[in-house]
Amino acid sequence: MNIFTRFMVVLIVLLVTTNSWAAHGISVNSELKYKEGFTHFEYASPKAKKGGHLVLYSLGSFDKLNPFTLKGVAPFGLEAFVFETLGVRSMDEPTAEYGLIAKDITVADDLLSVVFTLNTDARFSDGTPVTVEDIAFSLETLKGPKVHPIYQYYYGDISHSEIIDSTRIRLVFKQPNRELAMISAQIPVFSKRSFTDDKIDSSVKTGPLGSGPYVVSNVVQGRSITYTRNKQYWAIDHPVRTGLYNYDKITIKYYKDQIVALEAFKAGEFDAMAVYIAKQWARDMDGPRFNSGELVKKIFPHSNNAGMQGFLMNTRKEIFSNRKVRQAIGLALDFEWTNKSLFFDQYTRISSYFSNSYLAATGLPEGLELEYLEELRGKVPPEVFDTPLKAPETTGKGGLRANLRKAKKLLAEAGYTVKDGILVDTKGKQLRFEILLNQATFERVMAPFASNLEKLGIQANYRTIDKTLYSDRLKTFDFDMTVVTFPQSLSPGNEQRNFWHSQSADIHGSDNYAGIKSEAVDQLVDKIIYAESAEALVAATKALDRVLWYGYYVVPNWYVSGHRIAYHDKFSSPEVLPKYYSPTDLLMTWWID
Repeated sequence: MNIFTRFMVVLIVLLVTTNSWAAHGISVNSELKYKEGFTHFEYASPKAKKGGHLVLYSLGSFDKLNPFTLKGVAPFGLEAFVFETLGVRSMDEPTAEYGLIAKDITVADDLLSVVFTLNTDARFSDGTPVTVEDIAFSLETLKGPKVHPIYQYYYGDISHSEIIDSTRIRLVFKQPNRELAMISAQIPVFSKRSFTDDKIDSSVKTGPLGSGPYVVSNVVQGRSITYTRNKQYWAIDHPVRTGLYNYDKITIKYYKDQIVALEAFKAGEFDAMAVYIAKQWARDMDGPRFNSGELVKKIFPHSNNAGMQGFLMNTRKEIFSNRKVRQAIGLALDFEWTNKSLFFDQYTRISSYFSNSYLAATGLPEGLELEYLEELRGKVPPEVFDTPLKAPETTGKGGLRANLRKAKKLLAEAGYTVKDGILVDTKGKQLRFEILLNQATFERVMAPFASNLEKLGIQANYRTIDKTLYSDRLKTFDFDMTVVTFPQSLSPGNEQRNFWHSQSADIHGSDNYAGIKSEAVDQLVDKIIYAESAEALVAATKALDRVLWYGYYVVPNWYVSGHRIAYHDKFSSPEVLPKYYSPTDLLMTWWID
């Protein structure tokens, strides 16, 4: 997960003792690829040159320099570039992390605690040492009320910490959980001395003190931020950092929208951009600078779990409280036409909440997955037992018209009728809603979707608003429908509670945007979090996939199994690509010639 896309946990087999396993890294489902004493990750080059100035972009604006609080928007990169964690994930193993601030990780046999041994070389950017007291303070802060609630969910099963001595700290868990040791390793470490209460609870106008490769050196409020290499960075030669973060400076410039950003890129205002709009990739990445090779566009394959993106319906709203209404609305999207006419056939339709991964439910449930679902029979839609997951299609006989006829029947069953071309409920109230957007480029997708809904008598308006206002409205669930992405790892765990669990439905800032409150979903989320084996994890995840799918909370969108990146021809890169990575992750393995 950005915190979102990194999560998993423990079966380490290096220095086995009677009561614990100790190692330089941890993994959930397999042995570690990199043995003790490794010098660098395979996707990073020790020959990488340090230097140069990388300029990137982001959309919207920012109004704070604290990435951990709920209020406001922090600048891109602040958490990743400035703060270090106890461990670092490997981008070529699906579920592995290696020690950074922690040089050794010892997991109890009963999975009820983990001991981190501090790397005594670890330093904050002001030169002060990282201490076990700082680690204890960081955990306490992230479990407290002054930070974004996502951290409270994510670290909620860590009961407390116990300082053993000046270099060792034990984190105690509330119950056994295969994932918790790895989750614990992901804790960003703050300086207890400098990260005072007033800074935790405020927007923080000065650059925060961290132990990462960069410090904040220049801020133009809301418009740009520059990170400069910490010349005394303690981990520059550490195996998990060798060949990474090679730029002396990284500047993030902010633009109003993606169209403006694209023109700025072509004009040379920044160095690289990931492209998420099919039209831009197919039609707009052209011109003299592309023809000359000065600008390059390339698709970089990855093995990421594509998760779910869709037009999400807020079930807190009365209009979306009926499952049949939500199903009917989903039938109005003509993906095949959209993909061909607007996307240049670049996309694959999503058919799972865990798309592009072995976790996606396929066929009909069987084995342990079926056992889990049988426990919930009567509490889940009947389709989970007898209908494979598949998004509506408009190819073949009838096409979109057949789907709309089916939608009309579902709406009638839900109590709606059409009067003078308008769909109304039993009280004569029209079914109408607003689709909230933060990018104008999505409007061309919404226009035909809204037109199809109009054929059913539904009025759907769409509106693009400022990104900061959009973020605030999502945090307070102040919307009818919007476009939401739920990124997934290859070892789902605690983050599922934040996405779907009843506990998160009424907490502002959670990612349960749909407002799901389902006993069946809650039970399956708990089965995922507390799975005792890989088999149990996969079975519970597939069962959850089916239950969510047939809840019809989203109109499934589409994905592409590669990162579309355009960049200036000024970079060198390692010979080996990582497998599980974001565009920014990839850029951090490159360097400027």
